[in-house]
Amino acid sequence: MNQQLALCVLVAVLASGEDIWRRRVSNWVTMGAFAAGVALQAYIGGLPGLGDSLLGGLYGFAVFLVFYLLGGMGGGDIKLMAAFGAILGSEKILVAAVMTGILGAIFALFYLAAVKLVQLARRKETDPDAPPARKAMIPYAPAISLGVLLALVPEMKFLD
Repeated sequence: MNQQLALCVLVAVLASGEDIWRRRVSNWVTMGAFAAGVALQAYIGGLPGLGDSLLGGLYGFAVFLVFYLLGGMGGGDIKLMAAFGAILGSEKILVAAVMTGILGAIFALFYLAAVKLVQLARRKETDPDAPPARKAMIPYAPAISLGVLLALVPEMKFLD
């Protein structure tokens, strides 16, 4: 568990930082995390751990694939979920996906409200007939990362 948590925190920091800074999650982060997750699960659980890791990666990828296909999520985000699935395994990634969906909706509401307030403030300072700003890209890796970390909370032993 401690190794899983450490790897998840590392991946969460790298992916979230990059997504906030550049509005993308690079392949070296997602593919490196996927490979590390598979290796960790194989080390911890042997062949069954390897299988569960690969299944978790598939679930993580599939759970947000529809949003990617509809244009509401970037490819880096679904690859990040696949990487976390490889780290967590098939059961925990489904819990993490639910947590991520809830947190993502909350983050999106706050982010869009903030963007709208900034746009309104700028429009008053400049030309009131200016065209609306282009569609804002919301960094989703922080919501994914927090959802994953929250999925690990029930297994943490705070008093040990």
